[in-house]
Amino acid sequence: MHNKLRIIGGQWRSRVIAFDDAPGLRPTPNRVRETLFNWLQTDIPGSRCLDCFAGSGALGFEAASRGAKSVIQIEQNPIICRQLKASATALGATQIKLVQADAFRYLTETLETFDIVFIDPPFGQGLALQACHWLEDKGLLNPDAKIYLETETELTLNVPNNWQMLKQKTAGDVAYCLFQHLAI
Repeated sequence: MHNKLRIIGGQWRSRVIAFDDAPGLRPTPNRVRETLFNWLQTDIPGSRCLDCFAGSGALGFEAASRGAKSVIQIEQNPIICRQLKASATALGATQIKLVQADAFRYLTETLETFDIVFIDPPFGQGLALQACHWLEDKGLLNPDAKIYLETETELTLNVPNNWQMLKQKTAGDVAYCLFQHLAI
């Protein structure tokens, strides 16, 4: 079954992308995406972005639409990957690179560093905070990198000590935060 979402801003504004149902897949709602990209509006153009748990692709496509230089989308599910690839092809999104892999395997193997990272994994599996610490421990964040974290509201945020919270909001059962990586 295909679901659809609309890109909110940038060169692909109002274009619709489809995504398949999958366990744990929760596309970031329009209202939350609009808030997030308002927070990031001056940081996105020319940035190198990582979408750790791509799912519907909403965050990565939105970043690319708004001028990100490159977006790497990591997704393990092969069915979801096929849909992400189809959406990127339909949009002509040459700045998006799709990697079908476990996010942690990718984080272990990559030598790339990022300006903006989106962390929005399936809830209840401990993946969000684990990803935060792996990004820091593996040195994958550029100075002053921004990290978007979307979690269940009851989760206690235990992020690396050198991450400064810039913004925080909730929408229903979802908490979302924007952090800045401070060089040590």
